[in-house]
Amino acid sequence: MTAARTNEAGLRADERLERLKLFGLSSPAILLILVVLVLPVGWLFYVSFVGADGQFSLENYERMIASKSYARIFMTTFKVSFLTTALCVLIGYPLAYFMSQMPERIANLCMITVLLPFWTSLLVRTYAWLVLLQKRGLVNDWAISLGLWDEPIKIVHNLNGTLIGMVHIMLPFLILPVYGSMKAIDRDFMKAASNLGATPRHAFWSVFFPLTTPGLFAGALMVFILCLGFFVTPAVLGGGKVIMVSMKIVSNIELFVNWGAASALGVVLLVLTFLILWIASRFLKLESITAGGH
Repeated sequence: MTAARTNEAGLRADERLERLKLFGLSSPAILLILVVLVLPVGWLFYVSFVGADGQFSLENYERMIASKSYARIFMTTFKVSFLTTALCVLIGYPLAYFMSQMPERIANLCMITVLLPFWTSLLVRTYAWLVLLQKRGLVNDWAISLGLWDEPIKIVHNLNGTLIGMVHIMLPFLILPVYGSMKAIDRDFMKAASNLGATPRHAFWSVFFPLTTPGLFAGALMVFILCLGFFVTPAVLGGGKVIMVSMKIVSNIELFVNWGAASALGVVLLVLTFLILWIASRFLKLESITAGGH
């Protein structure tokens, strides 16, 4: 009995020592996260509750509630994010499907073209769209030469130009998880559905599509969350007519030097982002969202 207790105590001591060693190995990463993430976010929360007199105040949040302009900015942000996500789904899902049905070599070449925009600076891509979409740009010139319309139309410095640029930038973030989930599907499932009498269309919607929903959900959620904090593309292609939360934060700091108001906007946007992630996790397991599994 005494020997058994001694062995058990020794095992517990070894377990505590192993945990201490594991904590020691992970402590640099924990410290890095604390310095890079936790402290800045904590400072953001603190500054958002500091008024103009330097005292604790809710005036920054009260201003957001009282001013209708803030409500319009949040509505614009969610509208642009939702439309960008919807367009990415409409374009990206069929593209990922065709890539998954192609031979491996051709699919790899197509994947290179999908990843190609990542090799170019975001700012360069945005200004490239500005050149293409302006009234004397290539899009208007080609459309007029083809007889699609008679006079140059305004495609940039509005919502249309913003959506075009954001969809181009965000599309790979949707294609990658969707394509990964499609390639992981066993093709025998489709053959089994066909053997049981299902038509190709019915087999797609009843077997293939449900198995790709985790990847589709993960990609759409990633695109939507990234769009909420997007700044460069709306600022350049929107021409000041599409104001998102990130642009308002910048204007509060650069024009009004009001760190409290900017921090309050950042806090609200952060809380809304976490709320969206929490709601999403209620419909789909978190590991499925992050890994695109099924």
